[in-house]
Amino acid sequence: MMLTMEYHNPVLLKETVDGLNINPNGIYVDVTFGGGGHSKEILSRLGPNGKLFGFDQDEDAWENTLADNRFTLIQENFRYIKRFLRFHGIKQVDGILADLGVSSHQFDVPERGFSTRFDADLDMRMSKRNQLDASKVINEYDEASLKRVFLDYGELKIAPALARTITEAREIKAIATTDELKIVLNRYLPDQFKNKILAQIYQAVRIEVNQEMEVLKEFLEQSLEILKPEGRLSVISYHSLEDRLVKRFMKNGLFEGEPERDFFGNFSVPFKSIGKLIVPNESEIKSNNRARSAKLRIAEKKC
Repeated sequence: MMLTMEYHNPVLLKETVDGLNINPNGIYVDVTFGGGGHSKEILSRLGPNGKLFGFDQDEDAWENTLADNRFTLIQENFRYIKRFLRFHGIKQVDGILADLGVSSHQFDVPERGFSTRFDADLDMRMSKRNQLDASKVINEYDEASLKRVFLDYGELKIAPALARTITEAREIKAIATTDELKIVLNRYLPDQFKNKILAQIYQAVRIEVNQEMEVLKEFLEQSLEILKPEGRLSVISYHSLEDRLVKRFMKNGLFEGEPERDFFGNFSVPFKSIGKLIVPNESEIKSNNRARSAKLRIAEKKC
């Protein structure tokens, strides 16, 4: 597969890479390589001694690897960023970029099961190596666990009803495909809100399958360890659950609670925010529908 913009049209390309404040001789990490759009932009700003490491657990993305001796693609989940950078002899880096969520390519390949547009087996795995898939969540989770998934990750008020309906339906017949799931839940999908509710249901199951919130927390905590002083973290999120975690961590280095105060009574926080929240302009949203919910936050590690 050749690298194409159709694989994944990078969102906020210039703004995200600008946020890294590239040092031509620096070491950078793109933890969501995908189609390589952000990585190509970083490489265009690096000198001959700069280095870029890409992470991607999706086997489809591996075919997009870049023929550049400054670039190394690590075929793993970015929750292991510290471990695999150490394997390559890297303890600290100058900047890290993350473009979270599902790529355009993953949405557009019907058999992956990510899109509400197509009928497909219940899968939703970002890596085929994962044991847990959407079928196991829908057909094997008990009612309380399904309720938790829909409430916590889909923010659906009808979570109890969804969980109860699924557990009752699968006693008669296993739910094998995305269309079968839609049929089972049809009474909760009024025409005027159908797409919105389906998107929330799919998001909830996908997050559970891929442990996206746990992965994001582990990544953010490790990013603080491996960034050099004045190193930059540039993160694009696509839904409120991700953005809340990113915003809070960049603000005080924690996911809950308050940071400790120093000797002078001031809060001791590891990052300083760079600029304000950045969102795509109307032109980018018009040309790239995936950009409509994107939020970019940039932070710098304090010395």
